[in-house]
Amino acid sequence: MTFVDLHMHSTASDGSRAPADVVRAASAAGLVAIALTDHDSVGGLAEAQGAGVELGVRIVSGVELSAVEGDAETHLLGLHLGDTTVLERGLGELQEMRQRRGQTIVEKLVALGVQVTFEDVLAQAKDGAVGRPHIARALVADGWAVDVRDAFDRYLGAGKPAYVAKDQLDMAAAIAMIHECGGLAVLAHPGGAGTRERLTALLALGLDGVEVKHPGHSPGDTSRLRTLAEQLGLVVSGGSDWHGAADGPRTIGMMQVPEEWLARQDACVAARRRAPVA
Repeated sequence: MTFVDLHMHSTASDGSRAPADVVRAASAAGLVAIALTDHDSVGGLAEAQGAGVELGVRIVSGVELSAVEGDAETHLLGLHLGDTTVLERGLGELQEMRQRRGQTIVEKLVALGVQVTFEDVLAQAKDGAVGRPHIARALVADGWAVDVRDAFDRYLGAGKPAYVAKDQLDMAAAIAMIHECGGLAVLAHPGGAGTRERLTALLALGLDGVEVKHPGHSPGDTSRLRTLAEQLGLVVSGGSDWHGAADGPRTIGMMQVPEEWLARQDACVAARRRAPVA
């Protein structure tokens, strides 16, 4: 059986490896296809596609959007993206918001006596969209935190002294944005919160699928989500949510997502693109 990994990150967001290096790792792991799904960014797709052609690994164009569902933050995967013009415009606005948020967090840290600069944060983000993980890494690099978890626990997590909420899309807008790019909107790692009631409500907004296999899911979550997907007519997806670590707890290809799941997604995309416009 051949396997794919449909949830991976690179330095285009908060991963630690360049897009081409992610593809090289996928090739070394024996994967036949991966989806690059950087947070609120499609900036790594061109590089990944080039490496994929060279190494014989299929690259599914993707993204992981942060959206709000009620009062909660939700992550939504966009897979099989075509023309990303509309998405890039919307993401550009989100990245500007993230930049301003990062600057505000740094200002809060400085007011607390933590001498970190926004330049330190940008050095961690490189060309990626600025996020709290980059600020956490800057704190570690400058000696203000023991590790990333410590930085979140003391300063950056919700309710902590330097926390700043981020502006986000609502779920309906996020799903519509993915559809405008010809992609499939897939609910990322819902875990125990992936209930029939919730999936049915999101299906009414246009949701296409659900991530069934994910490192954060228990065997019970995986079984329940797969059953619900079949009953509700949602496509199934899965991946390691790999950010580049050489060893655990998340390793590339660890979820052993069968290539057949990708084939089902391909069929769904093809059927949608053949359907007449209303």
